[in-house]
Amino acid sequence: MSSVFEVLAPGTGERAERVEQLRKLGFAWADLEDEEYWLDQIVVMNGETYRELEEASSRLWGVLDKTVRYVHKRRDLYELIGIPQILWDMLDDCPLPGQGLISRYARFDYAVGHDGSIKLYELNADTPTGYVEASIATPWLCGEAGIPTPNGRMKELVKAAWAVERPDTAACVAYGSHLEDSGTIEALVKHSGLPVTCVDCLDLWIDEGIVKDATGREIKRMFALYPKEWMAVDDGGDALAYAIETGKLALFNGPHSILLQSKGLLAAAWGLYELGLLFDEQEQETVEKYILPTYNKPVFSGSYVSKSMFGREGGSVRMYNEQGEMDIQDEAGFDTSVLFPSVYQLRAELPRIETAAGPRHLLTGMFVINGQPFGLLGRAGGLITGNTSHFIAMGVK
Repeated sequence: MSSVFEVLAPGTGERAERVEQLRKLGFAWADLEDEEYWLDQIVVMNGETYRELEEASSRLWGVLDKTVRYVHKRRDLYELIGIPQILWDMLDDCPLPGQGLISRYARFDYAVGHDGSIKLYELNADTPTGYVEASIATPWLCGEAGIPTPNGRMKELVKAAWAVERPDTAACVAYGSHLEDSGTIEALVKHSGLPVTCVDCLDLWIDEGIVKDATGREIKRMFALYPKEWMAVDDGGDALAYAIETGKLALFNGPHSILLQSKGLLAAAWGLYELGLLFDEQEQETVEKYILPTYNKPVFSGSYVSKSMFGREGGSVRMYNEQGEMDIQDEAGFDTSVLFPSVYQLRAELPRIETAAGPRHLLTGMFVINGQPFGLLGRAGGLITGNTSHFIAMGVK
């Protein structure tokens, strides 16, 4: 059977030299200690499939934006989709952004089958990584191989988004030592063209709602690779929530991105679709075609997946077979289902591809920046895409 994917042979030249070139460009974690995170191959997607993926992303973005607006200020629904209670006042008091701009920096993750079928796994609308791989490494690798890529526009979309948000600070945990998160915020700052200071989240402190860095400098507008649900767990999380809800700190992505981030929102969208509520005919078609049936309870008679509403990097994912017995479980990521409720989703397998490192399963990411879907991210790993998966560049025929 023909496939919408073609996997190209590895690039020419010594890997060490290519890793060094990528490091100079800003992708410093192609190799992590003794592990090869970057697979030196390119997955080329059929152009027709890519165009449908882009259109699907645009339509799904509208559907989920509409779902957030339905959920907003309904505390029974906040509880249903797992939003920590400490954030409810913040979500109610902060103004909801304009249509399509609840998150200006997000990424859809899809199972795109060899037959071109497209099924949404989840939306990372709060703190997605993979930006450097998609915006810097992929254009360089595709350009070297003479393969077209849609990823070149990512930088200008970030610049447009940050021109509106205008953060004075960008933060991540372990800035300067965690290569991926540090490199991600540094790349975003560089592409924004703004004078933004990068800091470590652990160096921040809060005085009567005013957030300050280690030098005592007041932070008023901050982009942070800090998952908002952790405000319910971390020391000082309530103080950070208070700073945001009182307007002393503007945080990007904005507070309401946590509503988009919750996997429970997919269950809400699916439930509204089944009830024939909220969505027009095209939106109903979008949900039916691209969203996997998702519920708050394991109601499936066949195979399904359970995952925490705020699981990340594969943590908490469990896959069940046709008999309802668990047969695959993520072992590497932190299981956040001990902290947050779970959702249950119809199981859809990732396509298997052959790479120089052996057979892998391909997860296709599509960034949405400043409200526009642009930028492919390939991840190659097991049936569950976790911390041990690899980056593989994706281009378009």
